[in-house]
Amino acid sequence: MDYRLLGRSGLKVSTLTIGTMTFGGKGWARTVGDLGVNEARRLVDLCLDAGVNLIDTADVYSQGVSEEIIGEITGGRRKNGVLIATKARFPMGDGPNDAGSSRHHLIRACEASLKRLKTDVIDLYQLHEWDGQTPLEETMEALDMLVRQGKVRYIGCSNFSGWHIMKALGVSAADRRPRFVSQQIHYTLESRDAEYELLPVSIDQGLGVLVWSPLAGGLLSGKHRRNRTAEGSRQLAGWDEPPIRDEDRLWAIVDTLVDIAENRSVSAAQIALAWLIGRKAITSVIIGGRTEAQFKDNLAAADLTLSDEERQRLDKVSAPPVLYPYWHQLRTAKDRLGEADLSLLGPYI
Repeated sequence: MDYRLLGRSGLKVSTLTIGTMTFGGKGWARTVGDLGVNEARRLVDLCLDAGVNLIDTADVYSQGVSEEIIGEITGGRRKNGVLIATKARFPMGDGPNDAGSSRHHLIRACEASLKRLKTDVIDLYQLHEWDGQTPLEETMEALDMLVRQGKVRYIGCSNFSGWHIMKALGVSAADRRPRFVSQQIHYTLESRDAEYELLPVSIDQGLGVLVWSPLAGGLLSGKHRRNRTAEGSRQLAGWDEPPIRDEDRLWAIVDTLVDIAENRSVSAAQIALAWLIGRKAITSVIIGGRTEAQFKDNLAAADLTLSDEERQRLDKVSAPPVLYPYWHQLRTAKDRLGEADLSLLGPYI
């Protein structure tokens, strides 16, 4: 297992992170998984033994039950270097102030998460989504307060747009408050939209990148294939985040993954994860599941290195649409610049 610095911080995290949305099985999370403490403990032990040092959760996962399970599992292990990341922003009650990124909600949400996690400090506290109603100055001041109180060590965001991130970083700089060290995003071979702005922003601003649902809800695992009625529909896979807009492209990607995997005698899922781990700007890929077999298979991707030819095949079959005129202008500029100046245009052109 390799370890990478999380953005501009000095915190080192494993290239794979434990995802815990399947822990608890309460509310909407029941459709994802309903693992209890004993089942979750076996999976966490498996990952920790493999060298994973970061567990990612959120207060909204099973309405706090996921955090409670993690609290039961980790206990004294926090002294052994186990890191915990959680998130807040979504509703945790029916009251008018039980959601959002206000000072009122964030401080209460953090204190509630600390209690459920049975810990004194959260290593990475993330805003789960943009809140367009609360002034950013208030939000960043609340996060600053939590850091100064020793309840939070680092802060990050999840599911922000590029301009959301830059605005938040600008407020932090202007008020001399802690800045985000990371962002958590959706990024897969099927959905490479993050390459337009989110990854270039991360590189430019020194943000670590955590990737959620790296197998697109299982669509890139190799289990779902083209022209297989029983397994081939995205409706059966239940994936609509984001929706699949080009099924032919999806199945072409899956066909390539399976072909490379068969030649390497590994799973298609491992190939998809290895592709992500090797991408520029990616810090850690969040793996989840319901069974020990799924986790064991995913963990093996940490030691898998793709060849240049394999990467080129995957890059080509999954190439995102060219945006016009923005990308066209950049590609034209690329033709006019020397190699020394290409870094000015970003990493993906």
